[in-house]
Amino acid sequence: MRISSSTLFENGVNNMLSRQQEVAGTQNHISTGRRVLTPSDDPVAASQMLDISQAQALNKQYADNAQAAKARLGLQENALAAITRLIQDVRTRTVQAGDGALTPSDLRSIAEEVDGRYQELIGLANATDGSSEYLFAGFRTGAAPFAETAPGVVAYLGDEGRREVAVSDSRSIAANDSGSDVFMRIRNGNGTFVTAAAAGNAGTGVVSPGSVTDATLLTGHNYTVTFSVSAATTTYSVVDNTTAATVLNNAPYVAGGPIAFDGLQLAVEGAPANGDAFTVHPSSNVSVFASLDALRTALRSAGAGAVANTELANALNTANLNLSNALDRVLSVHASVGTRLRETEAVTAANEDIDLNYAARLSQLRDLDYARAISDLTFEQMHLEAAQKSFARIAELSLFSLL
Repeated sequence: MRISSSTLFENGVNNMLSRQQEVAGTQNHISTGRRVLTPSDDPVAASQMLDISQAQALNKQYADNAQAAKARLGLQENALAAITRLIQDVRTRTVQAGDGALTPSDLRSIAEEVDGRYQELIGLANATDGSSEYLFAGFRTGAAPFAETAPGVVAYLGDEGRREVAVSDSRSIAANDSGSDVFMRIRNGNGTFVTAAAAGNAGTGVVSPGSVTDATLLTGHNYTVTFSVSAATTTYSVVDNTTAATVLNNAPYVAGGPIAFDGLQLAVEGAPANGDAFTVHPSSNVSVFASLDALRTALRSAGAGAVANTELANALNTANLNLSNALDRVLSVHASVGTRLRETEAVTAANEDIDLNYAARLSQLRDLDYARAISDLTFEQMHLEAAQKSFARIAELSLFSLL
C-alpha cells in the first residue's frame, strides 16, 4: 500500500492538533479548578450537579424567608414587650387609685395619665416594620389597623390573616398575629361570667369577680342579685333574668360570704342598701382600649363620699380584672412569638447545615484533583512533543534527499 506525502503530512498535523487540544483542555480545567466544565466532561456528574444546584438555590430561598420572618417577629416581640409594660403600668395606677385618701383631683390626674397611655397604646397597635407595613393588620398591611371612630371607641380595620412564611420543605411559620387576636378578643370578667354593680346603688357593697364551682351546672343565663334591708336585717334574692325564675329568695346576707347558685359563686363586701342590685352575665369579648377608656371615665367622674367611693371601687375592680385578662392575652401572644422565633433560629441553623452538605457534594462532583490533572498535563505534553518530533522526522522523508 502506497502512502502519499500529503497523507503523511495530514495525519501528522491532525495528530498534533489532537494532542494540542488535549493539552489545552487540561490547562483549562487547571486554570478554573473545575473537573466538569461541560456536560460532555462527565454527563452523570453534570446531571447530579444541576439537581444539587437547584436544591441549593431553593434552600437559600428558605434561609432568606427565615431571616425575613425572624426580623418581622423580632419587631413584633419588641412591640408586645412595650405593650406589656404599658398595661402593667396602668394596673399599678389602678391599684393606686384605690387609695381612699386620694381626692377627686388626684384621681383626675391619674385619669390624665391613663389617657396618655391610651393614646400610646393606639400608637403601639399601629406599629410598622420599618417598610410602611403594619405589624398587627393581618394581610391588610398597607393601612393602619386601629382607628378611634368615636371618643373611647377604637375599631379594628385589619383582617384575620396570618402571613405564613415557608422556611423549609415541610414547615411554614406565621410571621405576624392579627390585631384582633392581640387587642380585641379579650374575655371580660373572670372569663366565664361578669359581675357588676347596678347603676344607682346607694349602699357600699363591692362585688367580687366570682368563680366557677361546678362547670356542669352553668347555664349561661343573666342573673340579678337584689338586696333587701328590713329591721337591720339584710337578705338577697337571685333572679334568673333569662327564664324569669327565682333561684334564691330572701337568703341571709353575710358580708364577704359566698353567694352560690347554678354552678357559680360570688361575694359582696360592705353594706348594700335596700334595693341595691348586682348583675351576673356571661363573659364576652372586650378590647383593651375599651377597658382603658372605662377606667379613665371612672376616674374622671369620681366624686367624694362613701357611695362615690363604692362606685369607684367596683369600677376599679372591673378595670383591674379586665386589664389582667388583657395582659394575659398579650403575654400569651408574646410567648407564641418567642416560640416561633426560636423555631426560626433552629430552622436557619438546619438550613445552614444542609447548605454545607450541598456545597461538599458539589465540590466532590465538580472540583478538580490538581495532582492528577498536573500529571495528566505532563503526560499529554509528552505526547504532543513526541508527535511534533515524529512529524519533523517524517517530513524529512523524500526521494529528493537521495539524489
